[in-house]
Amino acid sequence: MNDKYIIYFISRTKANMIKFIENKLKENKLNDLIPTHGNILTALYESEKSLTMKEIAKKIGKDKSTVTSLVNKLADLGYVKKQKCEKDKRVTYIVLTNKAREIEDTFNFISSQVKETAYSDFTDEEKKEFLRLLRKLSTNFKNANN
Repeated sequence: MNDKYIIYFISRTKANMIKFIENKLKENKLNDLIPTHGNILTALYESEKSLTMKEIAKKIGKDKSTVTSLVNKLADLGYVKKQKCEKDKRVTYIVLTNKAREIEDTFNFISSQVKETAYSDFTDEEKKEFLRLLRKLSTNFKNANN
């Protein structure tokens, strides 16, 4: 088996997926958002409550500095706002705004298009196996980095 192109195909797949999402955002007049904002919005939509930066970082598997940068941009764009915790002023909660709530259906539609495209022509068994293998690959690199 010729497996020397694994990094190439992973990289190309990621680039193609990002381009697909960018196109869908533009088609739906969400030009101010970028694909990486989707992780933050998804975490907040799914939680149905406010989250701290630390909680968001853990949910999406990114470091806190990356999350802070993305959240700051979303706040500047009016999709989220920051609220200080009443009990502990060191803690900041991230809350969805009405602007974010207004695009939730469109956002979910784009997300479903991404999944439909990704799994086009996959059987249910192939989806399960593919996800299992991706998790295994991810774990291998995570373990190697620790």
